[in-house]
Amino acid sequence: MSSLAFRDVGCARGGRLLFEGIGFALAAGQAALVTGPNGAGKSSLIRVAAGLLAPASGLVDGDGTRALLSEAAALDPELRLDAALRFWASIDGRASAVPEALAAVGLADLAQVPVRLLSTGQRRRAALARVIASGAPVWLLDEPANGMDTASVQTLEAIIAAHRAGGGIALVATHLPIALPDAREIAL
Repeated sequence: MSSLAFRDVGCARGGRLLFEGIGFALAAGQAALVTGPNGAGKSSLIRVAAGLLAPASGLVDGDGTRALLSEAAALDPELRLDAALRFWASIDGRASAVPEALAAVGLADLAQVPVRLLSTGQRRRAALARVIASGAPVWLLDEPANGMDTASVQTLEAIIAAHRAGGGIALVATHLPIALPDAREIAL
């Protein structure tokens, strides 16, 4: 069973306290929506959840593999999209999940296109495909709708809903509206 919990977590960056006393617990099928103005610490909270940034105080724990979607797509721009995704999926032992992940985000027809030729929105959907292909039960999504058009945001919402319906967890930081029914709200 997957879970993710923050227990009285604080975060400081550059000698400045961004937030403190953050506490929540997410179980299978649940989500949290992290909101706040630019610079409030939304991305830092996601990085703390991913284990990339140590909390200044408190504890982060949970069960289940975590997959991160951050500002950087982490896809080799010179590789074809399918090959760039397969690189990461192979690390997770899930190379065969790439075609389905590409189809889920509407990029199957661009599988042979080099990553560098994708639009901003397409690169964002490709990064989401990387998260999907990972098979991780806990998704950490930092500004997942950036650069996406309305139809792509609706696809993103449906993908997150399906992930949750299958027992997955989603922690989503955003300044854009994203529909996450019954999500816990964390305002920074």
